[in-house]
Amino acid sequence: MHYLLLYDYVPDIAERRGPHRAAHVAHARAAVDRGELVLGGALANPIDGAVLLFRGDTPAAAEAFAQVDPYVLNGLVTRWRVREWTTVVGPDAQVALPPTL
Repeated sequence: MHYLLLYDYVPDIAERRGPHRAAHVAHARAAVDRGELVLGGALANPIDGAVLLFRGDTPAAAEAFAQVDPYVLNGLVTRWRVREWTTVVGPDAQVALPPTL
C-alpha cells in the first residue's frame, strides 16, 4: 500500500528551516534506505507544506517518521496527517485495474 504523509508548514518555513534542514534530510534519506520512503519534497510557490510518499503494509512507518522528524519536533510543521492512497496507474501502482478500463 501507499501512504501520503502531508505536512502543513509555518508561514516562514524558508527562513526558519536552515538549522534543522540537514537533520531532516538525513532522517528522510534513512527512511529511503529502509525502503519506506519513496519520494518526498516541499510544495512550491508558496512553500506551505510537503508531501512524502511511503510504501508499506500499514501507515506505521509514515507516522513514526513524522513523530521524530526534526521539522515536527522544532515547530516548523503546524499539522501533519497520513492518508492511505489507492494507486491504480503507473509502474508502482498497488492495485491492478482490469486491462479493459
